[in-house]
Amino acid sequence: MGAESGGLSIGKVAEATGLSVHALRFFEREGLFLREIPRSGGGQRVYDQADVDWLMLCGRFRDSGMPIATIKRFAELVRSGPGNEHERLALLREHERNVRARIAELTASLDVIHGKVVTYERHLGDGTAAGLWAPAPPE
Repeated sequence: MGAESGGLSIGKVAEATGLSVHALRFFEREGLFLREIPRSGGGQRVYDQADVDWLMLCGRFRDSGMPIATIKRFAELVRSGPGNEHERLALLREHERNVRARIAELTASLDVIHGKVVTYERHLGDGTAAGLWAPAPPE
């Protein structure tokens, strides 16, 4: 597996998650893991598959725009154990609303861009593209 105790080494976790060793150390320093990462007798970090799964979820959170502070809060809630599921759900619902709003904004932008693509394709096909959005001559 990688580490002396049969767990995963930091290099293997970096490889599995696409995160750098530096990023993994940052996650640990910032308290973003769900547990304290144990060390081998030689002082090497020893991860398990649950840590990798958590990091993959955190990657999705980050890719979708969730701030580190929110990930940290979610991790704190999970670490606290049962009893705060409503707070976790509220956090996730808020992030879902934010992501859906970003998707709507991107979709509106994509519609405008696609309209320009169609316009340029039509003008290029018709041979009438000269002067499309050309700067106005100085007066």
